[in-house]
Amino acid sequence: MRLRACHALPVIAPSRLPGRMPFGMAPSHAKACHVVAERRNVCVCASLNGTGAPPRDNSTPTASDLALWHRAEAVCIDVDCTVTINDSLDLLGEFMGVGAECTKITNQAMDGTLDLSQSLEARLNIINCTPKDVKRFIKANPPQSRLTPGIVQFIKALKVRGITVYLLSGGFREILLPIAAYLDIPPENVFANRMLWQWDDETMEPTKLVGFDTSEPTSRNQGKPEAIMQIRDQFPYNSVVMIGDGVTDLEAVQVTGGADLFIGYGGVVVREKVKREADWFVTDWAVLQASLKKYKVAMTGSGAWACAAVTLCSANVAPENKLDLFQEQIQMWTYEEQIDGKNLTDIINETHENPKYLPGTLLGDNVVANPDLVSTVADADVIIMCAPHQFVRGICKQLAGKVKPGAIAVSLIKGMRVRSDAPQLISQMVTRSLGIDCSVLMGANIASGIAAKELSEATIGYNNIDHGRLLQKLFQREYFGITLVRDVAGAEMCGTLKNIVALAAGMVDGLGLGANTKAAIIRKGLDEMRRFSQALYPSISDGTFLESCGMADLIATCYGGRNRLAAMEYTKCFCAGNKVTFASLEDSLLNGQKLQGVLTSNEVQEILEIRGWEKTYPLFSVINAIVNGKVSPVEVTHFMGIGVLPKGVKTKAGYAPKAGEKKRGPVDLVFTVDELADTTTDPTVSMEGLIMDIKSTESPANIQQIADTTTDPTVSMEGLILDLKSTESPANIQQIKVPESPAKN
Repeated sequence: MRLRACHALPVIAPSRLPGRMPFGMAPSHAKACHVVAERRNVCVCASLNGTGAPPRDNSTPTASDLALWHRAEAVCIDVDCTVTINDSLDLLGEFMGVGAECTKITNQAMDGTLDLSQSLEARLNIINCTPKDVKRFIKANPPQSRLTPGIVQFIKALKVRGITVYLLSGGFREILLPIAAYLDIPPENVFANRMLWQWDDETMEPTKLVGFDTSEPTSRNQGKPEAIMQIRDQFPYNSVVMIGDGVTDLEAVQVTGGADLFIGYGGVVVREKVKREADWFVTDWAVLQASLKKYKVAMTGSGAWACAAVTLCSANVAPENKLDLFQEQIQMWTYEEQIDGKNLTDIINETHENPKYLPGTLLGDNVVANPDLVSTVADADVIIMCAPHQFVRGICKQLAGKVKPGAIAVSLIKGMRVRSDAPQLISQMVTRSLGIDCSVLMGANIASGIAAKELSEATIGYNNIDHGRLLQKLFQREYFGITLVRDVAGAEMCGTLKNIVALAAGMVDGLGLGANTKAAIIRKGLDEMRRFSQALYPSISDGTFLESCGMADLIATCYGGRNRLAAMEYTKCFCAGNKVTFASLEDSLLNGQKLQGVLTSNEVQEILEIRGWEKTYPLFSVINAIVNGKVSPVEVTHFMGIGVLPKGVKTKAGYAPKAGEKKRGPVDLVFTVDELADTTTDPTVSMEGLIMDIKSTESPANIQQIADTTTDPTVSMEGLILDLKSTESPANIQQIKVPESPAKN
């Protein structure tokens, strides 16, 4: 949507807008000037009353002005003698042979001794160009030949920070739009004047310049603050900065509703009034660019995933990347341990490699291993949390009250903390302990694949979109894509729960079963992940489970993760009669890394038991029984009362069925059919899935018991009949009594 009124429509004067002070009224203007001067602590009154008090040195900003600059959400920049090395209209006059006359009038307008509208009219009368002259002028003076040194890099630096850039000019759109296009500034972000042409009745083409559109705010004095007011009416920016060389630019901060900060630019011409009254005065774009906020990044953790993630960040913050958004060095907290008699931190800082957890991968010359947690995050603006989740609480306790105010965090950790009242996600723990916003990054991210620069992707769940975009710039590479979702809990629950399902996938592989079984386990696992997550956090979106943090991460972990590997080895040993534990496998297989799946399974099972949800999530419950040695790994395929025992595999002794449980072939079931039927009174359980599981084996009595549960209006009786009729005899189907459907409103 265009911010500016179109050519044929009038612009509403600020004096007609409710709550706006009219322009040109001396009392209002004087009051505004007094307020602005008082805010800036500039001795404007001294220069006016003849006391001779020297103005302050504004070549460096005050702390408050620098803070305003760092908070800028929109920057409005003058064009002539600011973005460009000359005045566009003067250059056009020179092109038409009347340059000296135009320049004289321009200087009077910029110094404030001539009304802007009068100066525009006078210069156009002198120039008297045609549309063809304008086209020839643009061709003869391409944008790149007219720009001030450093402006291109400066505008790029603003945009990479998410700061919106506007061009506000007393010049003309016809001449300025090619410059805006070169700087990648959309036309709707350009506020400038329009030439008016006389059209030939026969050719239907413009032929003669007859003036300019006076409805444009930039055609008159006080027009730039009016343009900024229009911008702020459309977009509620908290902080707007104006940069320019002339008095009409200075006006932007002298009216309520205009800019919050004025930076005078003297790289082309220095105007004394502007230099004296600007909040901050510069002559080089590099000074402003260097003053832009650069974020310091710290990593807490040095395991395989932390090291893989830091390779992404170190490449993005390196000077050769020219992102100019982050400080070059990244501090990485590293748990100190000895490797061949040397400190691991010393090895990393000498070789830029972690030989224990990610050997053969260069982390980046700008990554510094630090064994001290507190000094690692000191003054950090972005704190990356990537330690095993059982250690996070202790980390947060050490950092409480010691992080930089206004810092943000992002958690790459998959896990949760179980409390008596409710579970607590890692992001919640970080936010509550450190008092800072915490996003999450989750996805199909096997560390070795990231280190090898294989095509990968991840999802950032955010609370604050600006934080999400900043983190996207920190992590995204050409081989590592990032999508943003406003669903921190959803993304984090996906990353947490997938490790449990990966254990089941590893058990399937250990049993030697094929792709069909593994696919069934993964599908059921995703279903329980979604239902469990939404039962705890109802606001979680279904769509989040289709992102990289959901389905993709689940698939990757079930085929290549360490939880799958450990579960596969556990199952093979179990079936061979060798007693092992997951703790021993963690030591022998993972080279010091932690196995998250077992711990997370126990945490989730505690929640299920507290809330009485064990039967509602049978796969989670069976997995937990297996990892705690209560049942054989072969039971992983029998969690819903279906499945066949793999050929040659026998269930191990030690699990005794409870009284009343019925046997299914050679395997003792964790849940009986009667118990499964009872679960259908819970609307979160799929009747269709239940019937598919038991329809080919159940007696009419059991089928009738299941049919009785369809009094719940969320269950489709018609679907039940369709599922059963192809396998059950007419007599059996006849025994199922179809209840009357409840009346619909």
